[in-house]
Amino acid sequence: MNWIFASKKASSCGHLLPACKGGLHGHIHARHAHQRHALAPAAPSRQGHSSSGSTTVPSVPLNAPASSVRSVSSPSASRWKQQRALGRDVLVSVLEASATRRDAKGYLKTYTLEDSEAIPPLQSPQESPNAAPLLHVAILKLRAPQDIDQETLHGVARTVTQLKVLGLLSIVVVDCGPDETRDAFQHQAMRLCNTLESFGRPAAKPLDNVFIGSPRASESSPSFLSGGIRVSELSYLKRCLMQGLIPVIPSLACHDELSASKPVDSNEVVLALTRYLVGYQFPATDGQGVQGAPDLELSRPEKIAAVERIMILDPLGGTPEPGRPGACHRFINLEQEYDTLVKLLVGPEGSPVAEGHQSPIAAMTHAANLSLAKEALAMLPASSSAIITTPFAAANNAPSSSDSVATSNDHSALGFDGMVVTRKRQNPLLHNLLTDKPVYSSSLPAKRIQNGQFNQSIAGATTLVKRGLPLTIFPNPRTHPWTPPKPGSPRLRLTDKCIDMPRLVHLIEDSFNRKLDVQDYLNRVNENLAGIIIAGEYEGGAILTWEKPADIDMETAYRTGRFVPYLDKFAVLKSQQGSGGVADIVFNAMVRDCFPSGVCWRSRKDNPVNKWYFERSWGTNKLSDSNWTMFWTTTGLNSNHPTLRDYESVCRSVEPSWADQKHIVD
Repeated sequence: MNWIFASKKASSCGHLLPACKGGLHGHIHARHAHQRHALAPAAPSRQGHSSSGSTTVPSVPLNAPASSVRSVSSPSASRWKQQRALGRDVLVSVLEASATRRDAKGYLKTYTLEDSEAIPPLQSPQESPNAAPLLHVAILKLRAPQDIDQETLHGVARTVTQLKVLGLLSIVVVDCGPDETRDAFQHQAMRLCNTLESFGRPAAKPLDNVFIGSPRASESSPSFLSGGIRVSELSYLKRCLMQGLIPVIPSLACHDELSASKPVDSNEVVLALTRYLVGYQFPATDGQGVQGAPDLELSRPEKIAAVERIMILDPLGGTPEPGRPGACHRFINLEQEYDTLVKLLVGPEGSPVAEGHQSPIAAMTHAANLSLAKEALAMLPASSSAIITTPFAAANNAPSSSDSVATSNDHSALGFDGMVVTRKRQNPLLHNLLTDKPVYSSSLPAKRIQNGQFNQSIAGATTLVKRGLPLTIFPNPRTHPWTPPKPGSPRLRLTDKCIDMPRLVHLIEDSFNRKLDVQDYLNRVNENLAGIIIAGEYEGGAILTWEKPADIDMETAYRTGRFVPYLDKFAVLKSQQGSGGVADIVFNAMVRDCFPSGVCWRSRKDNPVNKWYFERSWGTNKLSDSNWTMFWTTTGLNSNHPTLRDYESVCRSVEPSWADQKHIVD
């Protein structure tokens, strides 16, 4: 990746306001249920820890040498037990405040051990590191920390501390920009370390001389297996991680073992860290870095940690959304959207495409952040993700006085003051750790955020990036817009060779947990099929049809323009429900690409998915004398609109094709 350095001065966003989010439905996993009572906090104190921090952060001279860094000892056994007990208490409370039951199960499965006494995945200092599972690690890049005030830095440090207690240990890369000196990088790293330790010592460790080599030349071909910068074998990074300390690393690298370190591209540093941690840093062939593909006969490097998140804290915030100044993409599916987004940011020739509110340097910085996410995630499992947000959003964990619940002094010391029981604040980093989702779903209409029902400032600051899934749409709406075909003319059918019918049937039956009468279904939809959307390898999909109102025939519906765009089946495999953004990807394709003017569908009144539908539709109507609720995304329809009457006629008359009751209309 060879993007230019971003300017060290970046635009800033205001402090984020509290957001509203539903709580945990049902009980948490059985092995942790007893902790609510056994670990209930003492009566709350009225004196909470303010967001600006009551601890004085010692100043560090700008020219403080790296050798002046103090030695950090291991925590005592009593301190360790105290932190574990705090972790359990915080875990239960935060899950209740921020996650659904499915989210809670996913989090507990990943970040806790079978022993309910061991919440953090880190080993006790008294235990053998060989017995420990792989550490769960996030690589966090903090850009332009010299432009961040101490209050915001205090909030960022508190969030990093909270992530650690919840099971995710961060490695922080400090990026001051190409124009700053080595001393400035080291000063900012020490400043962050001191701030982290205001939440309890020992907490962080500043590391120097971690990287060796030079950035890739601009003409080199990008590959996550190659890179000019690598982690030095003489660094103490692994030992720091095994001790449960947060490494804070300035973006500096030495050309060789004898030269002084100099500022380098922080994105190359993040990629070098990722290669090292996941076991892709193969032995150097020239003393500096791997210049080509590694020799596969060499022994594979050791895997140090499981990298779960790449976190980019940039004053510019998330990837901007074209045509909506101040807004950014909430979720990016790299498989589907990367090339298009980069072209919108830097143009097909590589020159920045700047809109009125965005400078060329800002456009290049956004493109560089997106490219970093893509290259890093290429080395990681599909479950890993990247988050691009502002330092202000990452520091957003101080609730309003009306909904905060003060905590004990032990909570305050580790930065959990006021955090534990609050529902109106969403920190994007904490929320993503617990749910593996963006704060606001990408399929949620923008108007729902703009009209005050949700917190617009957070949504406009954070982008969640995943490798995602390829998306296939038949017919392609970019070349063949979806319009009603003339009756009798050629059209797409589910039996066409481009569609894998057995896998499609499996997707529908797995999602609905019902057997489909395949032949009856084909007889019903093959002659009025509008199109089909497939996510990944049939992990999710939608079948859409053109339906006619009950009172007219096909010719009249075509001639008068009364064909109704209808969502006949919306399906996601059970294994993909609630995670990975599959439902959002399919829904967005339907309403943005296939039927931008609107589509309608129906759902049983007792369907638990209806809440999700309600939030994404522009209107709903519970159909009397039936078990159906009707939804639509068409704007400008009042209760007497003729289009709405056609929608209702279709939703009442479509016959199901299930094998158990195929002709019964609910």
